[in-house]
Amino acid sequence: MTTISEIQDKMAAAGIDFVLAQFVDIHGAAKVKMCPASYLQTLVDEGAGFAGAAVWGMGQGPHSHDMLARIDLESYTPIPWQTNTARFASDLYVDGNAHGCCPRVNLKRVLGILKSRHGLVANIGIEPEHFLVVRTPEGGIAVWDPQGIDQLSKPCYDYKGIAPAMDYLQDITTYCNGLGWGVYQADHEDGNGQYEINFNYADALTTSDRLTFFKMMTNQVAQKYGAIATHMAKPFSDRTGSGAHIHYHLADATTGENVFTDEADPAGFGLSKIAYHFLAGVLKHAPALCAIGSPTPNCYRRLQIGPGLTSSRSGFTWTPAFISYGDNNRTQMLRICGPGHVEDRSISAAVNPYLILAAYIAAGLDGIAKELPIPNPNLGNLYTMARSEIYKRGLTTLPQSLRDALIELEQDPVILDALGPISGEFMKVKWREWNEYHRQVSRWETDQYLTLF
Repeated sequence: MTTISEIQDKMAAAGIDFVLAQFVDIHGAAKVKMCPASYLQTLVDEGAGFAGAAVWGMGQGPHSHDMLARIDLESYTPIPWQTNTARFASDLYVDGNAHGCCPRVNLKRVLGILKSRHGLVANIGIEPEHFLVVRTPEGGIAVWDPQGIDQLSKPCYDYKGIAPAMDYLQDITTYCNGLGWGVYQADHEDGNGQYEINFNYADALTTSDRLTFFKMMTNQVAQKYGAIATHMAKPFSDRTGSGAHIHYHLADATTGENVFTDEADPAGFGLSKIAYHFLAGVLKHAPALCAIGSPTPNCYRRLQIGPGLTSSRSGFTWTPAFISYGDNNRTQMLRICGPGHVEDRSISAAVNPYLILAAYIAAGLDGIAKELPIPNPNLGNLYTMARSEIYKRGLTTLPQSLRDALIELEQDPVILDALGPISGEFMKVKWREWNEYHRQVSRWETDQYLTLF
Protein backbone atom coordinates (compact mmCIF):
# COMPACT_ATOMS: atom_id res chain seq x y z
CA MET A 1 0.00 0.00 0.00
CA THR A 2 1.57 3.26 -1.14
CA THR A 3 1.57 6.05 1.45
CA ILE A 4 1.10 9.72 0.77
CA SER A 5 4.57 10.49 2.12
CA GLU A 6 6.09 8.05 -0.38
CA ILE A 7 4.26 9.77 -3.23
CA GLN A 8 5.26 13.21 -1.96
CA ASP A 9 8.89 12.10 -1.92
CA LYS A 10 8.59 10.83 -5.51
CA MET A 11 6.94 14.06 -6.61
CA ALA A 12 9.60 16.18 -4.97
CA ALA A 13 12.38 14.16 -6.59
CA ALA A 14 10.67 14.44 -10.01
CA GLY A 15 9.99 18.17 -9.69
CA ILE A 16 6.20 17.77 -9.76
CA ASP A 17 4.48 21.11 -9.12
CA PHE A 18 0.94 20.26 -10.29
CA VAL A 19 -1.35 17.24 -10.28
CA LEU A 20 -4.35 16.32 -12.40
CA ALA A 21 -7.24 14.69 -10.57
CA GLN A 22 -8.70 12.64 -13.43
CA PHE A 23 -11.85 10.55 -13.89
CA VAL A 24 -13.80 9.43 -16.94
CA ASP A 25 -17.32 10.15 -18.14
CA ILE A 26 -19.66 7.51 -19.52
CA HIS A 27 -17.84 7.59 -22.88
CA GLY A 28 -14.48 6.93 -21.22
CA ALA A 29 -13.24 10.46 -21.99
CA ALA A 30 -10.74 11.82 -19.47
CA LYS A 31 -11.94 14.73 -17.31
CA VAL A 32 -9.56 16.60 -15.05
CA LYS A 33 -8.93 19.41 -12.62
CA MET A 34 -5.44 20.78 -12.19
CA CYS A 35 -4.30 21.44 -8.64
CA PRO A 36 -1.04 22.56 -7.02
CA ALA A 37 0.99 19.64 -5.70
CA SER A 38 0.78 21.14 -2.21
CA TYR A 39 -2.92 20.16 -2.14
CA LEU A 40 -2.21 16.45 -2.47
CA GLN A 41 -3.49 15.59 1.01
CA THR A 42 -6.77 17.39 0.30
CA LEU A 43 -7.17 15.46 -2.96
CA VAL A 44 -6.76 12.21 -1.04
CA ASP A 45 -9.05 13.06 1.86
CA GLU A 46 -11.72 15.23 0.22
CA GLY A 47 -11.16 15.35 -3.53
CA ALA A 48 -11.46 17.89 -6.32
CA GLY A 49 -15.00 19.16 -6.86
CA PHE A 50 -16.94 18.73 -10.12
CA ALA A 51 -20.49 19.62 -11.20
CA GLY A 52 -21.77 16.25 -12.38
CA ALA A 53 -24.43 17.60 -14.72
CA ALA A 54 -21.65 19.15 -16.83
CA VAL A 55 -20.42 15.64 -17.73
CA TRP A 56 -22.17 12.88 -19.70
CA GLY A 57 -23.73 10.02 -17.78
CA MET A 58 -23.00 10.96 -14.20
CA GLY A 59 -26.64 10.73 -13.07
CA GLN A 60 -26.73 14.31 -11.83
CA GLY A 61 -28.68 17.47 -12.56
CA PRO A 62 -27.79 21.12 -12.03
CA HIS A 63 -29.24 20.85 -8.52
CA SER A 64 -27.07 17.91 -7.47
CA HIS A 65 -24.35 18.03 -4.83
CA ASP A 66 -20.74 18.13 -5.99
CA MET A 67 -18.92 15.07 -7.20
CA LEU A 68 -15.56 14.90 -5.46
CA ALA A 69 -12.74 13.12 -7.28
CA ARG A 70 -10.56 11.46 -4.66
CA ILE A 71 -7.24 10.45 -6.14
CA ASP A 72 -5.88 6.91 -5.98
CA LEU A 73 -2.25 7.10 -4.88
CA GLU A 74 -1.50 3.78 -6.60
CA SER A 75 -2.27 5.45 -9.95
CA TYR A 76 0.49 8.07 -9.67
CA THR A 77 1.57 8.80 -13.24
CA PRO A 78 4.16 11.49 -13.99
CA ILE A 79 3.29 13.13 -17.32
CA PRO A 80 6.30 12.65 -19.60
CA TRP A 81 5.43 15.46 -22.01
CA GLN A 82 4.70 17.94 -19.19
CA THR A 83 7.37 17.06 -16.69
CA ASN A 84 6.20 19.26 -13.79
CA THR A 85 2.79 17.55 -13.69
CA ALA A 86 1.46 14.15 -12.60
CA ARG A 87 -1.86 12.40 -13.18
CA PHE A 88 -3.86 10.47 -10.60
CA ALA A 89 -6.90 8.38 -11.53
CA SER A 90 -9.75 9.16 -9.18
CA ASP A 91 -12.90 7.68 -7.70
CA LEU A 92 -15.94 9.91 -7.46
CA TYR A 93 -17.75 10.55 -4.17
CA VAL A 94 -20.96 12.46 -3.43
CA ASP A 95 -21.84 13.45 0.14
CA GLY A 96 -19.11 11.14 1.43
CA ASN A 97 -20.38 8.07 -0.42
CA ALA A 98 -18.81 6.37 -3.44
CA HIS A 99 -20.75 7.55 -6.50
CA GLY A 100 -22.42 4.62 -8.26
CA CYS A 101 -22.33 6.33 -11.65
CA CYS A 102 -18.54 6.58 -11.61
CA PRO A 103 -17.23 3.92 -14.05
CA ARG A 104 -14.09 3.35 -11.98
CA VAL A 105 -16.06 2.93 -8.75
CA ASN A 106 -18.33 0.45 -10.51
CA LEU A 107 -15.43 -1.61 -11.87
CA LYS A 108 -13.92 -1.79 -8.39
CA ARG A 109 -17.28 -3.06 -7.10
CA VAL A 110 -17.33 -5.90 -9.65
CA LEU A 111 -13.66 -6.73 -9.04
CA GLY A 112 -14.45 -6.87 -5.33
CA ILE A 113 -17.11 -9.50 -6.01
CA LEU A 114 -14.68 -11.47 -8.16
CA LYS A 115 -12.11 -11.51 -5.36
CA SER A 116 -14.30 -11.87 -2.26
CA ARG A 117 -16.66 -14.53 -3.60
CA HIS A 118 -14.35 -16.41 -5.95
CA GLY A 119 -10.83 -15.65 -4.73
CA LEU A 120 -9.85 -14.49 -8.21
CA VAL A 121 -8.43 -11.46 -9.98
CA ALA A 122 -8.71 -10.49 -13.66
CA ASN A 123 -5.50 -9.89 -15.61
CA ILE A 124 -6.10 -7.88 -18.77
CA GLY A 125 -4.06 -6.74 -21.74
CA ILE A 126 -5.44 -4.28 -24.30
CA GLU A 127 -4.24 -3.61 -27.85
CA PRO A 128 -5.05 0.06 -28.57
CA GLU A 129 -5.25 0.54 -32.33
CA HIS A 130 -5.56 4.15 -33.45
CA PHE A 131 -5.13 6.40 -36.48
CA LEU A 132 -3.08 9.53 -37.06
CA VAL A 133 -5.11 11.96 -39.17
CA VAL A 134 -5.18 15.59 -40.29
CA ARG A 135 -7.99 17.99 -41.06
CA THR A 136 -8.60 18.80 -44.74
CA PRO A 137 -9.41 22.31 -45.99
CA GLU A 138 -12.97 21.09 -46.63
CA GLY A 139 -13.39 20.18 -42.97
CA GLY A 140 -13.04 16.41 -43.36
CA ILE A 141 -10.11 14.22 -42.37
CA ALA A 142 -7.29 12.51 -44.25
CA VAL A 143 -4.56 10.08 -43.25
CA TRP A 144 -1.51 11.77 -41.71
CA ASP A 145 1.07 11.01 -44.39
CA PRO A 146 3.66 13.81 -44.44
CA GLN A 147 5.82 12.13 -47.11
CA GLY A 148 2.94 10.89 -49.25
CA ILE A 149 4.12 7.28 -49.17
CA ASP A 150 1.65 5.47 -46.89
CA GLN A 151 -0.47 4.44 -49.86
CA LEU A 152 -0.28 0.64 -50.06
CA SER A 153 -3.51 -1.34 -50.14
CA LYS A 154 -1.85 -3.75 -47.69
CA PRO A 155 0.27 -1.42 -45.54
CA CYS A 156 0.47 -3.62 -42.43
CA TYR A 157 4.04 -3.84 -41.05
CA ASP A 158 5.39 -1.89 -44.04
CA TYR A 159 8.69 -0.16 -43.26
CA LYS A 160 8.17 2.76 -45.62
CA GLY A 161 4.73 3.30 -44.12
CA ILE A 162 5.90 3.25 -40.52
CA ALA A 163 9.11 5.24 -41.04
CA PRO A 164 7.51 8.73 -40.97
CA ALA A 165 5.75 7.79 -37.70
CA MET A 166 8.85 6.32 -36.07
CA ASP A 167 9.56 9.40 -33.96
CA TYR A 168 5.94 9.47 -32.75
CA LEU A 169 5.98 5.76 -31.90
CA GLN A 170 9.37 6.00 -30.20
CA ASP A 171 8.15 8.92 -28.07
CA ILE A 172 5.13 6.90 -26.97
CA THR A 173 7.22 3.78 -26.33
CA THR A 174 9.82 5.71 -24.34
CA TYR A 175 7.17 7.44 -22.26
CA CYS A 176 5.27 4.21 -21.54
CA ASN A 177 8.38 2.29 -20.60
CA GLY A 178 9.52 5.14 -18.41
CA LEU A 179 6.28 4.57 -16.51
CA GLY A 180 7.03 0.84 -16.23
CA TRP A 181 4.33 -0.37 -18.61
CA GLY A 182 6.56 -2.78 -20.52
CA VAL A 183 5.93 -1.84 -24.14
CA TYR A 184 7.25 -4.76 -26.18
CA GLN A 185 6.31 -3.84 -29.75
CA ALA A 186 4.82 -1.16 -31.99
CA ASP A 187 3.71 -1.51 -35.58
CA HIS A 188 1.91 -0.10 -38.58
CA GLU A 189 -1.51 -1.71 -38.65
CA ASP A 190 -3.73 -2.78 -41.55
CA GLY A 191 -5.08 0.69 -42.34
CA ASN A 192 -3.07 3.53 -43.84
CA GLY A 193 -2.17 5.84 -40.96
CA GLN A 194 -3.11 3.19 -38.37
CA TYR A 195 -0.77 2.13 -35.55
CA GLU A 196 -0.70 -0.11 -32.50
CA ILE A 197 1.52 -0.13 -29.42
CA ASN A 198 1.39 -3.15 -27.11
CA PHE A 199 2.22 -3.08 -23.41
CA ASN A 200 2.20 -5.74 -20.73
CA TYR A 201 -0.72 -7.31 -18.91
CA ALA A 202 -1.83 -5.83 -15.59
CA ASP A 203 -4.82 -6.21 -13.33
CA ALA A 204 -8.11 -4.95 -14.76
CA LEU A 205 -8.16 -1.65 -12.86
CA THR A 206 -4.55 -0.77 -13.69
CA THR A 207 -5.05 -1.62 -17.36
CA SER A 208 -8.16 0.60 -17.50
CA ASP A 209 -6.23 3.48 -15.91
CA ARG A 210 -3.38 2.93 -18.38
CA LEU A 211 -5.60 2.85 -21.46
CA THR A 212 -7.20 6.11 -20.35
CA PHE A 213 -3.78 7.70 -19.93
CA PHE A 214 -2.58 6.18 -23.21
CA LYS A 215 -5.35 8.01 -25.06
CA MET A 216 -4.38 11.23 -23.30
CA MET A 217 -0.76 10.61 -24.29
CA THR A 218 -1.38 9.84 -27.98
CA ASN A 219 -3.51 12.96 -28.28
CA GLN A 220 -0.77 15.21 -26.97
CA VAL A 221 2.24 13.57 -28.62
CA ALA A 222 0.55 13.46 -32.05
CA GLN A 223 0.17 17.25 -31.98
CA LYS A 224 3.96 17.54 -31.87
CA TYR A 225 4.02 16.01 -35.35
CA GLY A 226 1.10 17.96 -36.80
CA ALA A 227 -1.36 15.07 -36.43
CA ILE A 228 -4.52 14.20 -34.57
CA ALA A 229 -4.59 10.83 -32.81
CA THR A 230 -8.06 9.31 -32.99
CA HIS A 231 -9.37 6.19 -31.29
CA MET A 232 -12.59 6.44 -33.29
CA ALA A 233 -13.60 2.93 -34.38
CA LYS A 234 -13.93 3.53 -38.13
CA PRO A 235 -12.72 6.94 -39.31
CA PHE A 236 -12.46 5.85 -42.97
CA SER A 237 -15.01 3.81 -44.89
CA ASP A 238 -12.37 2.14 -47.09
CA ARG A 239 -9.85 1.24 -44.38
CA THR A 240 -9.80 -1.23 -41.53
CA GLY A 241 -11.35 -0.04 -38.28
CA SER A 242 -9.63 0.28 -34.91
CA GLY A 243 -10.17 -2.21 -32.13
CA ALA A 244 -9.12 -2.45 -28.50
CA HIS A 245 -8.77 -6.23 -28.44
CA ILE A 246 -8.66 -7.53 -24.88
CA HIS A 247 -6.40 -10.42 -23.87
CA TYR A 248 -7.26 -11.95 -20.53
CA HIS A 249 -7.33 -14.69 -17.94
CA LEU A 250 -8.44 -15.07 -14.35
CA ALA A 251 -5.83 -15.79 -11.70
CA ASP A 252 -5.81 -17.00 -8.11
CA ALA A 253 -5.81 -13.87 -5.94
CA THR A 254 -3.33 -15.42 -3.48
CA THR A 255 -0.86 -17.28 -5.68
CA GLY A 256 -1.25 -15.46 -8.99
CA GLU A 257 -1.69 -18.78 -10.79
CA ASN A 258 -3.54 -18.57 -14.11
CA VAL A 259 -6.72 -20.62 -13.48
CA PHE A 260 -7.60 -20.64 -17.18
CA THR A 261 -4.68 -22.96 -17.98
CA ASP A 262 -4.96 -26.74 -18.30
CA GLU A 263 -2.32 -28.38 -20.45
CA ALA A 264 -4.34 -31.63 -20.33
CA ASP A 265 -7.34 -29.98 -22.05
CA PRO A 266 -8.75 -32.73 -24.32
CA ALA A 267 -9.71 -30.10 -26.91
CA GLY A 268 -6.05 -29.19 -27.26
CA PHE A 269 -6.52 -25.48 -26.48
CA GLY A 270 -4.92 -25.60 -23.03
CA LEU A 271 -8.00 -24.24 -21.27
CA SER A 272 -9.45 -25.30 -17.93
CA LYS A 273 -13.08 -26.09 -17.11
CA ILE A 274 -13.44 -22.73 -15.37
CA ALA A 275 -12.13 -21.01 -18.51
CA TYR A 276 -14.67 -22.79 -20.71
CA HIS A 277 -17.53 -21.88 -18.36
CA PHE A 278 -16.31 -18.26 -18.39
CA LEU A 279 -16.20 -18.22 -22.20
CA ALA A 280 -19.67 -19.80 -22.34
CA GLY A 281 -20.94 -16.89 -20.24
CA VAL A 282 -19.31 -14.38 -22.54
CA LEU A 283 -20.83 -16.04 -25.63
CA LYS A 284 -24.27 -16.14 -23.99
CA HIS A 285 -24.18 -12.44 -23.13
CA ALA A 286 -22.26 -11.31 -26.25
CA PRO A 287 -25.21 -9.45 -27.85
CA ALA A 288 -25.65 -7.27 -24.76
CA LEU A 289 -21.90 -6.91 -24.20
CA CYS A 290 -21.67 -5.58 -27.75
CA ALA A 291 -23.54 -2.42 -26.74
CA ILE A 292 -20.80 -1.66 -24.21
CA GLY A 293 -17.81 -2.94 -26.17
CA SER A 294 -18.97 -1.12 -29.33
CA PRO A 295 -20.71 1.91 -27.82
CA THR A 296 -21.16 4.26 -30.79
CA PRO A 297 -23.08 3.99 -34.08
CA ASN A 298 -19.75 4.25 -35.89
CA CYS A 299 -18.43 1.11 -34.15
CA TYR A 300 -20.79 -1.05 -36.19
CA ARG A 301 -18.96 -0.10 -39.38
CA ARG A 302 -16.37 -2.61 -38.06
CA LEU A 303 -18.67 -5.50 -37.15
CA GLN A 304 -19.64 -6.54 -40.65
CA ILE A 305 -20.65 -9.91 -42.01
CA GLY A 306 -18.26 -11.39 -44.56
CA PRO A 307 -14.73 -10.47 -45.62
CA GLY A 308 -15.50 -6.78 -46.00
CA LEU A 309 -13.98 -6.49 -49.47
CA THR A 310 -15.89 -3.26 -50.10
CA SER A 311 -14.91 -1.64 -46.80
CA SER A 312 -11.19 -2.35 -46.51
CA ARG A 313 -8.50 -1.74 -49.10
CA SER A 314 -6.54 -4.68 -47.71
CA GLY A 315 -9.34 -7.18 -48.40
CA PHE A 316 -10.29 -8.00 -44.80
CA THR A 317 -11.97 -6.25 -41.89
CA TRP A 318 -9.96 -8.27 -39.33
CA THR A 319 -13.09 -7.98 -37.18
CA PRO A 320 -15.48 -10.74 -36.11
CA ALA A 321 -19.09 -10.80 -37.23
CA PHE A 322 -20.22 -13.99 -35.53
CA ILE A 323 -20.52 -14.95 -31.87
CA SER A 324 -17.89 -17.67 -31.92
CA TYR A 325 -14.76 -19.07 -30.38
CA GLY A 326 -12.00 -21.22 -31.79
CA ASP A 327 -8.31 -21.73 -32.24
CA ASN A 328 -5.58 -19.19 -32.95
CA ASN A 329 -7.74 -17.74 -35.70
CA ARG A 330 -8.40 -14.04 -36.22
CA THR A 331 -11.83 -14.54 -37.83
CA GLN A 332 -13.23 -15.60 -34.43
CA MET A 333 -14.76 -13.34 -31.83
CA LEU A 334 -12.91 -15.26 -29.10
CA ARG A 335 -9.48 -16.38 -30.26
CA ILE A 336 -7.58 -18.91 -28.17
CA CYS A 337 -4.04 -17.58 -28.55
CA GLY A 338 -2.45 -20.29 -26.42
CA PRO A 339 -2.88 -22.18 -23.15
CA GLY A 340 -4.78 -20.02 -20.66
CA HIS A 341 -4.78 -17.06 -23.05
CA VAL A 342 -7.98 -15.69 -24.64
CA GLU A 343 -8.44 -12.68 -26.91
CA ASP A 344 -11.76 -10.96 -27.64
CA ARG A 345 -11.47 -9.25 -31.03
CA SER A 346 -14.90 -7.61 -31.04
CA ILE A 347 -14.05 -4.72 -28.68
CA SER A 348 -13.92 -1.28 -30.30
CA ALA A 349 -11.22 1.33 -29.82
CA ALA A 350 -14.00 3.70 -28.70
CA VAL A 351 -14.70 1.56 -25.62
CA ASN A 352 -14.86 2.78 -22.03
CA PRO A 353 -12.55 0.15 -20.46
CA TYR A 354 -14.05 0.42 -16.98
CA LEU A 355 -17.53 -0.37 -18.29
CA ILE A 356 -16.64 -3.22 -20.62
CA LEU A 357 -14.45 -5.01 -18.09
CA ALA A 358 -17.13 -4.80 -15.38
CA ALA A 359 -19.73 -6.19 -17.77
CA TYR A 360 -17.37 -8.77 -19.23
CA ILE A 361 -16.38 -10.20 -15.85
CA ALA A 362 -20.04 -10.41 -14.83
CA ALA A 363 -20.86 -12.31 -18.02
CA GLY A 364 -18.05 -14.77 -17.41
CA LEU A 365 -18.97 -15.24 -13.76
CA ASP A 366 -22.53 -16.02 -14.82
CA GLY A 367 -21.11 -18.80 -16.97
CA ILE A 368 -19.05 -20.11 -14.07
CA ALA A 369 -21.92 -19.93 -11.55
CA LYS A 370 -24.28 -21.81 -13.88
CA GLU A 371 -21.56 -24.10 -15.23
CA LEU A 372 -22.71 -23.21 -18.73
CA PRO A 373 -21.60 -25.70 -21.39
CA ILE A 374 -19.36 -24.44 -24.14
CA PRO A 375 -20.49 -25.12 -27.74
CA ASN A 376 -18.19 -26.75 -30.26
CA PRO A 377 -15.24 -24.61 -31.34
CA ASN A 378 -15.09 -23.17 -34.82
CA LEU A 379 -12.12 -23.76 -37.08
CA GLY A 380 -11.40 -22.36 -40.51
CA ASN A 381 -12.05 -19.02 -42.15
CA LEU A 382 -15.41 -17.66 -40.99
CA TYR A 383 -15.09 -14.78 -43.44
CA THR A 384 -15.38 -17.07 -46.46
CA MET A 385 -17.44 -19.90 -45.00
CA ALA A 386 -20.74 -20.48 -46.80
CA ARG A 387 -23.72 -18.93 -45.06
CA SER A 388 -25.44 -22.32 -44.96
CA GLU A 389 -22.47 -23.79 -43.05
CA ILE A 390 -22.44 -20.85 -40.64
CA TYR A 391 -26.08 -21.41 -39.73
CA LYS A 392 -25.64 -25.19 -39.66
CA ARG A 393 -23.10 -24.63 -36.89
CA GLY A 394 -25.67 -22.60 -35.00
CA LEU A 395 -23.68 -19.37 -35.13
CA THR A 396 -25.45 -16.04 -34.84
CA THR A 397 -24.15 -12.60 -35.71
CA LEU A 398 -23.12 -9.88 -33.36
CA PRO A 399 -25.57 -6.97 -33.43
CA GLN A 400 -25.16 -5.02 -36.64
CA SER A 401 -26.17 -1.61 -35.25
CA LEU A 402 -26.11 0.21 -31.94
CA ARG A 403 -29.91 0.02 -31.94
CA ASP A 404 -29.84 -3.77 -32.13
CA ALA A 405 -27.23 -3.97 -29.38
CA LEU A 406 -29.16 -1.64 -27.06
CA ILE A 407 -32.29 -3.78 -27.47
CA GLU A 408 -30.23 -6.82 -26.43
CA LEU A 409 -28.81 -4.94 -23.45
CA GLU A 410 -32.27 -3.91 -22.29
CA GLN A 411 -33.18 -7.61 -22.03
CA ASP A 412 -30.05 -8.81 -20.20
CA PRO A 413 -30.35 -8.39 -16.41
CA VAL A 414 -26.87 -9.82 -15.76
CA ILE A 415 -25.14 -7.15 -17.82
CA LEU A 416 -27.43 -4.36 -16.61
CA ASP A 417 -26.69 -5.35 -13.02
CA ALA A 418 -22.96 -5.31 -13.79
CA LEU A 419 -23.27 -1.62 -14.66
CA GLY A 420 -25.26 -0.80 -11.53
CA PRO A 421 -26.89 2.65 -11.67
CA ILE A 422 -24.77 3.44 -14.73
CA SER A 423 -27.06 1.18 -16.77
CA GLY A 424 -29.88 3.70 -16.82
CA GLU A 425 -27.54 6.54 -17.72
CA PHE A 426 -25.90 4.43 -20.42
CA MET A 427 -29.23 3.54 -22.03
CA LYS A 428 -30.41 7.15 -21.93
CA VAL A 429 -27.22 8.58 -23.45
CA LYS A 430 -26.87 5.85 -26.08
CA TRP A 431 -30.49 5.93 -27.26
CA ARG A 432 -30.14 9.70 -27.67
CA GLU A 433 -26.94 9.14 -29.64
CA TRP A 434 -28.60 6.53 -31.87
CA ASN A 435 -31.63 8.75 -32.55
CA GLU A 436 -29.44 11.72 -33.46
CA TYR A 437 -27.37 9.53 -35.79
CA HIS A 438 -30.44 7.93 -37.36
CA ARG A 439 -31.92 11.32 -38.24
CA GLN A 440 -28.88 12.35 -40.30
CA VAL A 441 -28.97 12.20 -44.11
CA SER A 442 -25.62 11.03 -45.46
CA ARG A 443 -23.77 12.07 -48.61
CA TRP A 444 -24.14 8.48 -49.86
CA GLU A 445 -27.93 8.74 -49.65
CA THR A 446 -28.10 11.98 -51.58
CA ASP A 447 -25.72 10.64 -54.23
CA GLN A 448 -27.82 7.49 -54.64
CA TYR A 449 -31.35 8.77 -54.44
CA LEU A 450 -31.52 12.51 -55.14
CA THR A 451 -32.12 12.10 -58.88
CA LEU A 452 -33.45 8.54 -58.78
CA PHE A 453 -36.83 9.42 -57.34
